[in-house]
Amino acid sequence: MRILVIEDDKDLNRQLVEAFEEIGYAVDKAFDGEEGHFLGDTEPYDAVILDIGLPEMDGITVIEKWRREGRNMPVLMLTARDRWNDKVSGIDAGADDYVTKPFHIEEILARVRSLIRRSAGHAASEITCGSLMLDTRTSKVTLDGNPIKLTSHELRLLSYMMHHQEKVLSRTELTEHLYDQDFDRDSNTIEVFIGRLRKKFNGEFIETVRGLGYRLIAPGNGGEAA
Repeated sequence: MRILVIEDDKDLNRQLVEAFEEIGYAVDKAFDGEEGHFLGDTEPYDAVILDIGLPEMDGITVIEKWRREGRNMPVLMLTARDRWNDKVSGIDAGADDYVTKPFHIEEILARVRSLIRRSAGHAASEITCGSLMLDTRTSKVTLDGNPIKLTSHELRLLSYMMHHQEKVLSRTELTEHLYDQDFDRDSNTIEVFIGRLRKKFNGEFIETVRGLGYRLIAPGNGGEAA
């Protein structure tokens, strides 16, 4: 999973980035509205954390422009203001949720997890695919009830596939949601991680759709595989 944090308070920005990286997310960051708008308009994100009070371009303007441009990623707005009309303006502009400062980082983590799940059509915090289960609260994966140990990149890849199971995902799409902006991306590495996951899942769950990409699907429900 890949998110964007747009917050001009450098300490708070760093705390948010570190918190999401610690639970296995790829995170990009921006400190003003113009940079944040550019990243959100040119990079694919599973969710965005957006402060209202930003230099260069305020958060309301940022999200209004995104929505007009057809960018529909979930957005959690942050505001230090207590006025109810600021919250209403954010929601009306296209925000999916908001949090008023000060807040606990754990609340932000929980709200973003919920936004990502719901945008992919999952209501519960535990996402299952047959006997494979991902607990989005703890980032723990089990197969037939037994814990599966994954590296951070394997977990990030599987998490995206679990959220979008039964959909054909290209190597390019998977790569874009696996690495942050500064990483030297190579879509060929996806094949390596797919191979590792298949070994840990006894060769099941991940189907190759020739010429298109990969699909996560419960055993017995697949089609063409390799």
